[in-house]
Amino acid sequence: MKSQRGYIDYTLDKRATLMALFRGVVDACDADPYLMRAAKWHGLRVERPCPVCKKISLVEIRYTFGDQLGQFSGRIKSIDELTEMESEFGEFRVYVVEVCRDCSWNHLSASFILGDGITRKAPRKQRTLESDDWVKR
Repeated sequence: MKSQRGYIDYTLDKRATLMALFRGVVDACDADPYLMRAAKWHGLRVERPCPVCKKISLVEIRYTFGDQLGQFSGRIKSIDELTEMESEFGEFRVYVVEVCRDCSWNHLSASFILGDGITRKAPRKQRTLESDDWVKR
């Protein structure tokens, strides 16, 4: 991704969370059911083991957020889709979340900004199945 900037790595926060987990202070293996479902269908498997259960079932999910994305903000995108989007939108943030499909460990691992820097209006709102105007009252 050519336009990647503003990269934030959350490794130190992850380390602190793991230390608290192993001391019994927090319960970090509490992924939301929707996050687990997203990990199952949209997660990209990574080659590193889960830091909690040590199994090779860790996946990454990339969420996109930004004003210029309009109603499509907050969606999960693949790396190929992000590569296309960086020339279509001026600026949006990508959040990378790691999830273990076995023990429900989840943590924000990184975030960064993509886009070509040209400010654009959000795309026109499109009718979807989730829209209220599809529902007959």
